[in-house]
Amino acid sequence: MPTIEVPPVFVMWLGLLILPLLPQKMRPAAFLAFPLSALFLVLTIAVGTVRTMPFAHYELVVLQVTQLNRVFGIIFALIALLGGIYSLHLRETGQQSAALLYAGGALGVTFCGDFFTLLVCWEVMAAGSTYLIWASRSKEAQDAGMRYLLYHLLGGGLLLGGIVVHVQATGSLLLTAFIPGESLAAWLILAGVVVNAAMVPFHTWLPDSYPKATVTGAVFLSAFTTKTAVYVLAALFPGWPILLTMGVVMALYGVTYAFLANDIREILGYHIISQVGYMVAGIGIGTELALNGAAAHAYSHILYKALLFMATGAVLHATGTSKLHQLGALAPRMRWVLVFYMVAAFSISGVPLFNGFISKSIIVAAAGDSHYYLAKFLLILASVGTFLSVGIKLPYYTWFHEKKVEYQLKPIPKGMMTAMAATSLLCFLYGILPDYLYRQLPYAMDYRPFSIRYLVEATQIVIFTFLGFWAVRAKLAPKNHLSLDTDWFFRASAPLFRRVFVGWVNTFFAAAERRAFDLAHGVSTLSANPIQVLRSLHSPTRDFDPDLDRPALGVTIVLTLLTLVIVAAWSLLA
Repeated sequence: MPTIEVPPVFVMWLGLLILPLLPQKMRPAAFLAFPLSALFLVLTIAVGTVRTMPFAHYELVVLQVTQLNRVFGIIFALIALLGGIYSLHLRETGQQSAALLYAGGALGVTFCGDFFTLLVCWEVMAAGSTYLIWASRSKEAQDAGMRYLLYHLLGGGLLLGGIVVHVQATGSLLLTAFIPGESLAAWLILAGVVVNAAMVPFHTWLPDSYPKATVTGAVFLSAFTTKTAVYVLAALFPGWPILLTMGVVMALYGVTYAFLANDIREILGYHIISQVGYMVAGIGIGTELALNGAAAHAYSHILYKALLFMATGAVLHATGTSKLHQLGALAPRMRWVLVFYMVAAFSISGVPLFNGFISKSIIVAAAGDSHYYLAKFLLILASVGTFLSVGIKLPYYTWFHEKKVEYQLKPIPKGMMTAMAATSLLCFLYGILPDYLYRQLPYAMDYRPFSIRYLVEATQIVIFTFLGFWAVRAKLAPKNHLSLDTDWFFRASAPLFRRVFVGWVNTFFAAAERRAFDLAHGVSTLSANPIQVLRSLHSPTRDFDPDLDRPALGVTIVLTLLTLVIVAAWSLLA
């Protein structure tokens, strides 16, 4: 049977043309056909396949399948399918189209082989994801979406600048891995990718915007932007030492702010930063084992993080609030949502038999094998903070603590429950059968996660973290407060920058406009009646008198005859 070698992005974007033409009731189910088709393509197109198309003087590589991008492509298409099932109750074509645009852009970045295609799909992702934030249609979502868009325009600008410098220096658009510190182009491209990866301090767009997105939109947001950036880092910047440092900082920074947050989806947003930090650290280590760990953890993370956002989105859908200080006592009425949430919580915390354990431990082991012992210790320490906030604090105060506010629970749509059940099953299956994931990784490895050493280490983290929380739980009650992050510096200086770069500039242009209009008015007046203007200069108090101010008819005749004589004489002499 011949293989269909079509870029998966084309299949996803085909939905943008077809969905609006279908009856509204058919669109949610029809949505599933496009990620399902993309998943089929990813699974069937052989590694090594390359497809190009001409563009100007270049050949664009719109499809290039490697073992590395194949593992990312599988999970991107799969999570788009699960997100579609979660959104079956949704009837808004705008959100459905934005999700296809967004997920298609991620697949386009993943399977392209040139910088131009990467840049186009990169910016398309920004457009689709911004709409999923604005779709909440609240003032907070509008403002957060604008900040999100500005950040990604900054990242896209840096990426574009790096690509231009690279093409000028090499004459090639083809993607290629950079040697650490290789060139200005490499640093500019890295800076552009850093923004999308939410590296500290350019991370605040993520916890600022994801909690403001729609319930269904947040599931897609949790999967694509940062993990697409992780793929680009793994493809272009493996073994860059700075990434190890930045990754460890992200892992610790994210868990710290997650513990302080009060919004349940903001907690998860900060934990995206932390978990992406593990992947970035693995890429910075750069060994085959570490790169396998980064790819495997991205795969696992997309599953359990989407499940976390599904479960907390179900809480928000049912109660109307996502504030931890307002929630409580939901366990009897949302029992299955709690079960699904805890599967994801155990997964992100690296509890044995769940998928986070079989991927996160690879990166920690790679750090030890490469003698980065401090990094290894700090990554293990970050795991403690992960279980403390996501595995204990959030579920305790959401499902078990006393109720703080009265609310009428809305029923949870069947599609949401089905998607959570399917994602939970995958988190558990990969956790007990890791070889199904390991076989997809870019490099062969002989790694066994269920060794006594790793099991004891993970179990100790879980037990002692739980005991520590239980001992001081009374002092950890959530409070309605805002934790200042690095965006405080941007926001605090905003009035000054607005006054200098907006206010002063507007004042200058307003003054220039007034002067221009005054000049135009003077020229218009002079052109309409120059004698009146000249007379007013001599006698400003006297009004225009046509009998006095108009020239005599004889003067006009004389000037006309004189002109004719001059023209005739010029003709004869010529």
